[in-house]
This record gives sequence, structure tokens and C-alpha cells, in this order.
Amino acid sequence: MKKWIPIAAALILSALIAGLWPSLSRANQVVTVQGKVEESLLPQQVVSLSAQPRTVKKIYNAGKLVGVVNDYAKVEALLDEVYHSVYEDDFPNTRLELGEDLIVTDELSYTRYENIDEAICAYLKENDLFSVETNRIDFSDENDVYATIYVKNLQDFYDARDQYLLNFVSKETLDTVRMGQFTPELKTYGTREVSIDVLEKMTVTSGRASSSNILKDKQEILHYLSYGADPNLEMKYYTVVEGDMIDGVGTKNGLSAQQVVSINSDQLDNVDQLIQPGMVLNVTNFQSPITVRVTKERVAKEEVYPEDPIYKEDPNMKEGSSVTDVHAQNGSRNAFYEEVWINGENTGGTLVSSIITRQPVREETRVGTKVIPGYGTGTFRWPVDNPSITCRWGCYSGHQAIDIKNSYNRYGNLYAADRGTIAETGYTSINGYYQIIDHNNGYKTYYGHMNRPAFFKVGQNVEKGEIIGQIGMTGRATGPHVHFFIMKNGVRQNPCNGWLPC
Repeated sequence: MKKWIPIAAALILSALIAGLWPSLSRANQVVTVQGKVEESLLPQQVVSLSAQPRTVKKIYNAGKLVGVVNDYAKVEALLDEVYHSVYEDDFPNTRLELGEDLIVTDELSYTRYENIDEAICAYLKENDLFSVETNRIDFSDENDVYATIYVKNLQDFYDARDQYLLNFVSKETLDTVRMGQFTPELKTYGTREVSIDVLEKMTVTSGRASSSNILKDKQEILHYLSYGADPNLEMKYYTVVEGDMIDGVGTKNGLSAQQVVSINSDQLDNVDQLIQPGMVLNVTNFQSPITVRVTKERVAKEEVYPEDPIYKEDPNMKEGSSVTDVHAQNGSRNAFYEEVWINGENTGGTLVSSIITRQPVREETRVGTKVIPGYGTGTFRWPVDNPSITCRWGCYSGHQAIDIKNSYNRYGNLYAADRGTIAETGYTSINGYYQIIDHNNGYKTYYGHMNRPAFFKVGQNVEKGEIIGQIGMTGRATGPHVHFFIMKNGVRQNPCNGWLPC
């Protein structure tokens, strides 16, 4: 009975093969012993099936099957060839392996596959799917790793990083901070750089990468730190013309002089260097994957303004007069600011402290309060209630006054615009009943078109705001109003030129 078991198994296997053979002959399909179909990246035919399984090697790239290798020694020979032709000079005494995304598996299979070893090797070579051990640097923020680079030489990375930082601080500051020392305190007005740091975390470990993905020198690393890894980045260049200076080139292109020197370190040594017409300079604005923070201290001399003037009443001085005993003077202070600069941009400063170096002087003025009958205050009020100007100064030829009406009471009261003495009253055919008040301080006021003769006689004193008559339209007038003007030292003045809020 036992001798029939292998025979039965063979018959079952033959039936299985016959049933599967139509699908097995298709290109880009590989079949496992369970009959599962896998898509392959490279066309590969199934040649035959066997009763006995054998171990086959499958190569996967990023989870996708490349193909089945018949003779893995050819892959190992390819690794040796590529190492000696491409990698050995840059990476001596190391081992070349397949790329990190490649996985080689050993599987038992009843299937014999078409030999495409040469095609698989060509695929690996064309896509540079190899790797060597090198330095890996991960850039991470508070949340996660957002960028990774591979560098051949770690010292080149540190040198390139420091070179990039020189876009934002002086070499003296960078050296001082690197040694854990403090920058010298300011002895005069100006700015000093206190600290510099990169906000992101940069973690150095060991990793594997292909030659094309490894930054091999300081310049390649510096380019990455300056502009990132965007392959479509368009670099910007400037050709120096006669009269150009480094700071001017920077200003034209949105860079500081220090930054122009830093990104052109192969040609420039310092910001004072003379540049020759025809020189081509890199002026590409930074698109760095890292954020540089610089803290600065600034000491500035600033003016300190005095408080509002002090006014003291003096009963012995005539009302309306004033004397300034102490004139205002600005003081000064030394102000200490802390400023935070992000990628070369000032994000604002905070006042830390200040020292007064000269006290400001507050103005002190005595103001007279002594009331002398008949003497004006030097300020004026509207001569009517609810004032509305109906004819302004010069509204017609020869009209050297303003005509004012009471908007709600046509024949309302007429008031003295300021304290004074009645100097003149009378009647004319043009201005009707009128009166003139002498304020005994160089000013006089005129009131025309009164409804009736003045209440007061010449020589009588009147107070500011006291009723001196009623609005009228005597003389040549088309409606009730007061014909009003101010005289200063005998010269007519427009009341709207600073005396009344017209």
C-alpha cells in the first residue's frame, strides 16, 4: 500500500501543473508553491514545475518583486565590480551591499524560472540600488524627523554647518560660542551677538546609502544647508559691474554683505574685499531646512522726554498773561535691548533695562489770575449762541468780516467776545447799529447790524460773555446777523484764523 502513495502524489501534482500552466506562461508573473501569483517588475517566464522543491532567491525593491535570481553569484560579482569602479576611491576598505530598500529572500519553490539574471543586474546598476555604510544625519523638529542626509565625512558636515552659520554671525562670535565662552560686553553704543543656535535637532548615526545619495564634500553639504534638496531650485547669479561693492550687491539681491561673502567663500574672504567687474557671484536667497536663531544685545542712546508742563497760578499777574520760569529740556538714557533674529530677520526687541544719563527738565510756567476790569483774557468766544457763518471773510469784494447768525433764534442775544471797555457805539447806513469793544491788550472787536442801540455807554466795562445787545438786521442786511471782526493793533483780522473754531 505504501508504494502507491508517491504515485498518487505525482498524479495530483501533474493535474495541478496542467491546471496552472496557462497562467504560468505569462510574463511578469511568478507563482509560489501555493499557486499565488506575484507581479514582477521585470518580465520573467515560468519554465517548468518539478516534483521536488528547491530554494530560490527573490529580490524585492520597496516591497515590489524585481525578479527571481537563478545564480546569486552573479549579483555578488556585480557588487564587486561596482565597488571597484564607482565606490572604492570615495569609500575604501568598506563593503558594498544592495540598497536599504532591497530585500533578498530565500523561498522553497516547485517552479523553475526563466534566467533573467543579466536583466536583474542591469536593473540594479541602472538604478544605483547599492549602499555603503556612512554617516547619517536626521533633522527633526518637536514632532518628527522631517529630513535625512548622508555625508561621507562628518567633519565636512560640521565645517559646512559652521560656514552656513557665518551668514548670521561673525566668526569671532561663532568661535567664542563654540568654546563655551561669553562674548565681550559692550563698552559703548552698538550691538553684540550673545548666542547662536539651530532650532532643529540634528542627530548623527550610522546608515547606508548609495553613492548618488551621499554628500561627498563640504560644498555639497553647504549647498544642502543653504538651499535644501529641491532638484528644481533655480540658482540666481549676479555679474559684477564697475563700481559694485559687496554690500551693494547684497542690497540689490536681498542679502547682507556677510551672506554674500559666505555663499561665495570660494571667491570672497571678507565684506571689505574689492570685487572686480565680470566676477559672477551666487546671490540665491536661502531656502534652508534649518532655522538659525541669534540672540543679540543692543545698547542705544535715546532721548527722554519730560512730563507735561507745570502751570502755577499767580494772583499778582494779570489774567491772560504767563511767564515761563523753567524751560523744558529733553533728557537721555542708555537703553539695553535683547533682540531675537531668526534666519537673519529681526523678530523684535525687548527692553531689558535702562539708565538715565541726563534727567529731563519739566517746563514750569506761571499763569496770571488777577482780574483787571476792562482787560481782556486774550481769548475769544462766539458773539452769538448756536453760531452759523452766513458770509465768510472775503465772500464778496471788500467784505473784511464774518457774518454770524443764531441758527435757532434769529434775534437772539449778542455777547461780548472778551472782557473789555465800550470804546465806540453808533449807527451807519451800511452796518446799522454797531459797537466796538476795546480789550485794552492790543485787541478790539466789532459788532454790526444790532437790533437797537447798545446797552452800554462808552467807557463802561463789560465781562466776557455779558449780553451787550440783540442780533438785528439794521443797515444794509438781508437777514438778522452780526457783522463781526477782530482788530489787532489796529489791523483787521479774520476771526477764523485761530481765534474762533470756525
